[in-house]
Amino acid sequence: MIYKSYLIEQNLETINKNKVFLFYGENEGLKEDFKKNIKLISKSKEIISLLLDDVMTNENLLINEILNKSLFENKKIIFIDQINDKILITIEKIIEKISDENIILFAKNLDRKSKLRNYFEKSKLCGIVACYQDNEITIKRIITDKLKDYQGVSNHVINFIVQNTGLDRSKVNNEIEKIKSCFLNKKIDLEKIDLLLNIKTNDDFNDLKDEALKGNKNKTNRLLADTVFEAENSIYYLNLINQRINKLFEIEKMKQENSNIENIISYLKPPVFWKDKSIIIEQANKWNQNKINLALKKTFDIELQIKTNSSIKNNLLIKNLIVELCQVASSS
Repeated sequence: MIYKSYLIEQNLETINKNKVFLFYGENEGLKEDFKKNIKLISKSKEIISLLLDDVMTNENLLINEILNKSLFENKKIIFIDQINDKILITIEKIIEKISDENIILFAKNLDRKSKLRNYFEKSKLCGIVACYQDNEITIKRIITDKLKDYQGVSNHVINFIVQNTGLDRSKVNNEIEKIKSCFLNKKIDLEKIDLLLNIKTNDDFNDLKDEALKGNKNKTNRLLADTVFEAENSIYYLNLINQRINKLFEIEKMKQENSNIENIISYLKPPVFWKDKSIIIEQANKWNQNKINLALKKTFDIELQIKTNSSIKNNLLIKNLIVELCQVASSS
């Protein structure tokens, strides 16, 4: 059964009418909003988070979660991320066995030929929502709604957020979190907000850093050509890289006691922004202790060169470092 995303946003309880619900599409921010808000209205339920690989490598995992229950346990809500058509056979096997559980699936874009999409669109037991990209009107509505309790939310502030985020809901949510963290008195200072939100260059570098640490050579090469490097910010760029590598170092240490990276991330301090979780999970799967030690040595050497040689081209050092880290991440 097909549902419109805006109607589900208005009444999330609708998902309880269906045994399995599928959110798909290119709007990652909207899907994350759905996930976060479903969790908020499901506090009495046991939350279980899985990936497609978890289900595919253990064919009994999902059915066991559905059948294993007692009078003293809360009802379950099971999230499964990064799914595709491969999960259809499993859904067909378990659909009639689902009683009190909610199974929520999240997928990237599914074209019209997708067997999974067609199954959900025609099924009376399943619900499906297409998460299309937001337009300027919906983004402005989101900003206005989330900052409705704040003084000083002018058209200038709203338009500045829109310009800096490129109608990307994930970035919008991130910027709103920054505003809430900065203006605890709920009074927005126009002189401060321009500085706080003028982050396009920083976002470009963060995208580059993330793709490099994933070992994604194609995207890294493309972003290297598009990213503007400010020579005076070289130490700042280096700190951003080191922060992420140190985060991966923490995760690697905690793997000794808990192999579930998503669970490990939930215990990290300071907390990881929800929009960064999937990125860090992908990176953590690429980096082991030896790679991390090598990366830390490289960043230390670069920092030493920047601080001791004023004639050196700092932006070139950072670019070379990015390339080297990408090569390390992608190596076996």
